[in-house]
Amino acid sequence: MDYLDDLILRSGTSAYCLFASSDDPDMRYLTHFVTNDPVPVIKKRGEKPIMILPIMEVDRAERESIAQSITRQQAGFQEIIATEKNPYNITAALIERCSGGAVIVPPQFPLALARALEKKIPVMLDDKSTISQMRSQKSSDEISHISVVQKATEEAMENGINLIRGSTMRNGLLWHGEKQLTSELIRYTIHSALLSRGCVAKDTIVSCGEETAMPHCTGEGQLKAHQPIVIDLFPKSETSGYHADMTRTVSKGEPSGKVCELYNAVRDAEILGESLILAGVSGAECYQKVRDYFDDQGFKTDTEGFIHSLGHGIGLEVHEKPSLSPAGEELKEGHVVTVEPGLYYRGVGGVRIENMGVVTRSGFNRLTNFPVEMIL
Repeated sequence: MDYLDDLILRSGTSAYCLFASSDDPDMRYLTHFVTNDPVPVIKKRGEKPIMILPIMEVDRAERESIAQSITRQQAGFQEIIATEKNPYNITAALIERCSGGAVIVPPQFPLALARALEKKIPVMLDDKSTISQMRSQKSSDEISHISVVQKATEEAMENGINLIRGSTMRNGLLWHGEKQLTSELIRYTIHSALLSRGCVAKDTIVSCGEETAMPHCTGEGQLKAHQPIVIDLFPKSETSGYHADMTRTVSKGEPSGKVCELYNAVRDAEILGESLILAGVSGAECYQKVRDYFDDQGFKTDTEGFIHSLGHGIGLEVHEKPSLSPAGEELKEGHVVTVEPGLYYRGVGGVRIENMGVVTRSGFNRLTNFPVEMIL
């Protein structure tokens, strides 16, 4: 918490304040508490964060959270509502009483609540997203949480790919026995496997053919033979809240020569990208070297080609700091990042391969342990 303590001191405020549910990764990080309803969280210098909770949640918070908790009644709720009915003003009054003075808040702090709070105490904005910066460097426990999700991800990916591998080809289409083998069936199979391992996923990509030229097209309908199939899944553990992220591109039967060229270039770019990851190197430098490699291989980028970043941080969010993009910051020991080069061309399709690993002083400690093969 030293970063927050330093920020509070430098800003001249009394406390750092959040108002969020555990869907907010900053709140989950500070408290390790799961709640569907937003609650005030107040962090003072040298003290544990304090959550202001309904009475019914306090016993659970004492068992599950690393933060302290007090009831709304202890914070003066009954006295406040005797004269105030607006919910934002009520919450602002609770924060005022517990913060002891001016507060600094993150960018995602609700504007309506900030306006109500400004009428009572000074409110400053943490435009550096300090907690996000803190979250980017993972502890050994956090890396263990991510590794658990990655193992489940690999098992789910294997289940999906095995369906494609075992399919039959008829008139250019894939069949699972007498049923059409569809994106939806692969997605269902993957999600079922993840659920059995305590993980959940949404927006999982199973795209095929020309759909694959759109990097985030989720895909629909019957899968085709001799066409690229991009499978990208990024599930979350239901218990820890941490994510994993992995992509593979496969084909039932050999695809066109152009698609094979894309695949070979992306596979080599993945190897190159991983070799560049090192504490002290910038994400921008890694991105540019991979883009230069694609250019040298004849794969130019404008509205097609390598049209996204090389990778991103991952943790309580699927996409978090650092970025491996033209604006990418310095990589630090403990960052967990993806390396996911891709090439995309309309009328041809797309290829993406994605692995995940830990940034160290000696390189990229890959967490992904899954084969890279295209033709099934």
